Amino acid sequence: MFKLKQLLVLFCFFYSINSIYSQFGFSHEVGVITGPVAFQSDFGERKNWDTNKGNTGIGVGIIHYLNFSYRADCNCYTTDTYFNDHFKLRNEVSWNMTKLNHFGPEAEKASENSARLRAHSGETNNLNIGTQLEWFPMSIRDFAAGAYKIAPYGSIGGQFTYYSPKAMTTYGDGDILNEDNIFYEFHDGAINTESGTTWSVVASVGARYKLTILSDLLVDLRWQYYFTNWTDGLNHQETNIQDKANDWLVWLNVGYVYYLD
Repeated sequence: MFKLKQLLVLFCFFYSINSIYSQFGFSHEVGVITGPVAFQSDFGERKNWDTNKGNTGIGVGIIHYLNFSYRADCNCYTTDTYFNDHFKLRNEVSWNMTKLNHFGPEAEKASENSARLRAHSGETNNLNIGTQLEWFPMSIRDFAAGAYKIAPYGSIGGQFTYYSPKAMTTYGDGDILNEDNIFYEFHDGAINTESGTTWSVVASVGARYKLTILSDLLVDLRWQYYFTNWTDGLNHQETNIQDKANDWLVWLNVGYVYYLD
């Protein structure tokens, strides 16, 4: 069972890293993000439009940046190196939730098994904390000075995730663990709503828009791949060759970033 102290330890770890960097005088930025999440799991059929459209949720997050191009302690620029002028370190705590249903040809059949499939629904809830390294192909200093309004970027990193799925059915007596109520392929332990933890890899492409000298708007398209297939409470890897991949998502988020003095 996941302990809250584990998440607090990780948060303190990232805070310690920030404190170490702060000793060198790097400046900070803080912000918030939100937007729709398309969750790809064992609910529905992959590469099915109704699945992609129907299994969509929401994500929100708090973000913090270390800006290596500027020193807050002396109100001056750092040494002019490629790394300082093109990279930022992004720390984040985020949460996403998606209500899940079965879509596709199998769920549309006029059979009792398909009726069981349609009656089965779920929900994924994921709390993430992690770090990404963002690369800006254009100069960060020039963007901060207003030389141009838009600064594209790409990023890659990792996150630690606490997941807490839900599963329910409206078929029969409503007991999701009663094998008479579930799709035949889910009979052999494919449903498990226990909470757990996992790691994930994240990659993003996005852009910032200079709103004021001390604030930006951002648009970010993220891909996140979890190192488990249980974040949705459903795992039938052994019974359906089409569902061999772990759970993953695509998150389109917009946000606001403020530069701290």
